Amino acid sequence: MADSNITKNALANSMKSLMKEKPFDKISVIDICSGCGMNRKSFYYHFKDKYDLVNWIFYMDFITYVGQAQYREGWDLLIIVAKMFYRDQDFYRAAFRIEGQNSFRDYFCESMVPIVSYFIDDPDSDNEDRETMVSAFCDAYLAIMERWLINGCPVGPEEYIRKIRKMFRAIAK
Repeated sequence: MADSNITKNALANSMKSLMKEKPFDKISVIDICSGCGMNRKSFYYHFKDKYDLVNWIFYMDFITYVGQAQYREGWDLLIIVAKMFYRDQDFYRAAFRIEGQNSFRDYFCESMVPIVSYFIDDPDSDNEDRETMVSAFCDAYLAIMERWLINGCPVGPEEYIRKIRKMFRAIAK
């Protein structure tokens, strides 16, 4: 298992480096493997494709950051996600530009659904309303984070989420 993580991390580091240099659609599995001295067989043993690798990078970052924090409310978790994006903003900026099936954007939204569902507290809503709220919030959070990254993260993660929270509260009134 340790060897597997070493291999996956080497491939992930290669992918991160490549995504700083060129667009995702111009990166091949051969490029990724060359960047860490591995062969294609090793890559495909661990990942289905390069989309799977990008999503694995997010998953590992997410588990690492989220697993170490305490949350009083959902906003605390959103700050953790923002900190994660801020720490590796070149990678995540490029990841948000990936289009198509199995894109990072889709994976990010899918990952956020159970978390946002857990924190939505509206006893008056039925399941359909709840699903609509969760979906709308995940889509909004995706767009908000993407814009922040594309603009070069002009404010820190805590300050940015504080502003977003204030905006959502104003809209809710």
